[in-house]
Amino acid sequence: MAYEKHLYLILYPNPALVASQLTPEAFARHYLIGSIRHYSGKLIFAQVDPAFRHPYFDIDTAMKALVPHPDGTPKRTKFISTYRVLEHMDLDAIKRLYLSTAEAHVLELEPQAYDKVHQEGYLRTFAEIAPLSMLIMSPMDMREFGRYITQPGNPKGCPKLFYTQIELDVDEFLETFEKNPFMPAPFPFLHPSKLRDAILEMKQRPDKKTKGLSLSCPLDQISFKAIRHGFMFAAQDQAKFFPMPSLHDLETKHYQFWRYI
Repeated sequence: MAYEKHLYLILYPNPALVASQLTPEAFARHYLIGSIRHYSGKLIFAQVDPAFRHPYFDIDTAMKALVPHPDGTPKRTKFISTYRVLEHMDLDAIKRLYLSTAEAHVLELEPQAYDKVHQEGYLRTFAEIAPLSMLIMSPMDMREFGRYITQPGNPKGCPKLFYTQIELDVDEFLETFEKNPFMPAPFPFLHPSKLRDAILEMKQRPDKKTKGLSLSCPLDQISFKAIRHGFMFAAQDQAKFFPMPSLHDLETKHYQFWRYI
């Protein structure tokens, strides 16, 4: 049986460029359920144009190795690289983004122009996903944040970044925390008092561009329901945005995915 050859860019939990004969849905099932390697959690990966080539990657050798097994089953994975992958990726070659629950229910996202209108000075919370992994607060909007992090010479930056904005109304949080300092944390890995202190510092220093909230951002502890606009690939001169459906659309059109997020 002839199988189509795919290129997948794994973004979470471990960045990698992988060749495979599996469809995106079957790839998610293999990664989360079918492999002998143990992993239980979210999976985010992108479908890359199979014609994409870069001198950093030996893609042709991997593609030639995509040969079905003797029993006729497809070659599931052929890892091409796990180091500095996004840095050497052409954003134009990224065609679709896939989000998967731990149960391998997959949501496919298509790229769209980023047309969000933002309130100036509003404090936003960004989750860096690949290659960096931090939770950061900033008054910048989603596109400005990407340009800032990918700025050459930024000691806390990188050439390309994949990230998202997390839903958090900072003023509402401060009001609730004032009434109940024992409230549940918006993020299980971050104490509410630490979050309060960070917000107050940012409000007192309007010139401050970023404030780290957590040195590591475990995406498994943040629901996909908390994604504010969608996911962004950013470089200095380029961006690619994948919008997240509304919660209503998730429930009515992608129920199995919605049920487990």
